Amino acid sequence: MLYEIHMLKNYPPVNLNRDESGAPKSCIFGGTTRGRVSSQCLKRSWRTSPLLAQAIGAGQLGIRTRQLPRLAAERLAEMGVSQEYIDAVFPMLSGFGNKDGAENKDGSYTAQIIFYAPEDIQAVAEAIYEKLKDCWSVNEVKELKAKELQEAVKGADARPITLDMALFGRMVTSNAFRDVEAAMQVAHAISTNKLNMESDYFTAMDDLLSGGTLEEKGAAIISETDYNSACYYLYASLDTDILRENLRYTQDAEELIRAAIPALIRTMALANPSGKQNSFAGHVLPSAILIECKEEKVPVSMVNAFVRPVKPEPANDYDLIKGSIQALADQVDTIQNSFGLHVKRRLWFCPAPYTVVPECETTVCGTLPELVEQIAGTLM
Repeated sequence: MLYEIHMLKNYPPVNLNRDESGAPKSCIFGGTTRGRVSSQCLKRSWRTSPLLAQAIGAGQLGIRTRQLPRLAAERLAEMGVSQEYIDAVFPMLSGFGNKDGAENKDGSYTAQIIFYAPEDIQAVAEAIYEKLKDCWSVNEVKELKAKELQEAVKGADARPITLDMALFGRMVTSNAFRDVEAAMQVAHAISTNKLNMESDYFTAMDDLLSGGTLEEKGAAIISETDYNSACYYLYASLDTDILRENLRYTQDAEELIRAAIPALIRTMALANPSGKQNSFAGHVLPSAILIECKEEKVPVSMVNAFVRPVKPEPANDYDLIKGSIQALADQVDTIQNSFGLHVKRRLWFCPAPYTVVPECETTVCGTLPELVEQIAGTLM
């Protein structure tokens, strides 16, 4: 089954996802500049959201880090390995993640950032533990090589992985861990409207300056930050067959999938990227959600609904949100009527006061909980 998720989110002034200059990311689409939020940013906001952890359990989520030495050292200490042995082997762990096993000069970090399941960390610790059992002194431990330790980690192909890894994939260059093909494809979110970039000039005042003299007048800091306001279209597709294959060694995988997909869609609806939220507090909820369930796996983004930027039309009582929802609904009908793709189930949620609905066969949900319940029903 293929689940396709389409969402519209209208943001106030924000800087959710910055480029190399610190400005909100952008792109050219349909010949005009649009706001953009990268797929990497979106995926991280979903997989690290407390909402997802609460729904499926934190143990079903992995950790992406370069700090393998610290994580493995903590496990070795729990297994009763002496601190002097741990200190001796610690820098060798920085050589994990590459085939050559070259250690970092710092010795605290791996060269490659890797997505780890708890079972991965345990497998590394157990392999090292077995090697250390054959060492009679610290000097013998120091003679071990990172490449040798890495090659001792076996069973990667049959080791369980976490849900987020199964969803978003993993690419590694070490045989100690297996590559994972992502079950979920996520597009960069782009704005339905033409982008107008703005800049906030701000100052920071020193609370202890009275302003009574010339020397005590003025700002302590003068700076600026870029931002924009836009209505974003988000698209993702989830192949449950790939997800099931990725989780084949995970205990109670079917039960996990039935719980995870509704929880993931709810998380996508309620979570927002964390970029500069302390400055802008851009926490919004979706203006519309469309879910299409397909047995025929032909993924289709509705992004071309917005190839012509949406503009508010006060005369027609169309604000940016309503215009974007109408464009999305029209695109759904156009694709259905033109290509005849078989959609097993189409679910639509659009909060009041916007009552726009596609004309083609669609189940309209009055609330987000109802939408999530309907999604759960498709997994039975």
